[in-house]
Amino acid sequence: MHELSIAGNIVEAVQQEMISRGIDRVATIALRIGRMTDIDAESLRFGFEVITKETPLAETRLVIEHIPIAARCQTCQLEFEVPDLQFRCPACAGSAVDLIHGQELDIAYLEIPDDDPSLVSSDSNASKKATE
Repeated sequence: MHELSIAGNIVEAVQQEMISRGIDRVATIALRIGRMTDIDAESLRFGFEVITKETPLAETRLVIEHIPIAARCQTCQLEFEVPDLQFRCPACAGSAVDLIHGQELDIAYLEIPDDDPSLVSSDSNASKKATE
């Protein structure tokens, strides 16, 4: 189950970000995961919950945005979504394509609760976002 090691890498990256920014808690971790990564979201969530149990990230919500597979035709330059892993241009039927989306595995942002004592800002937004 490679999702467990991915969850571990996410936790490690977030903990490093928390230390570097002086953040005590994270309300939400938002991920962007491409469809070609073959990551099972539920297994990833389960692994995340197991790893973060009894840590400062135990109550952190994991939000996952699934990124569809998209390609660009080398012949006509059309950008298109790739259904069912059929990498053929719908305009010119060309099969020489470049993958432009679908392999992502990114931490899109961290959402920090306003009541975190490490925040020094007087901003009244419901939450803060720290981007990587």
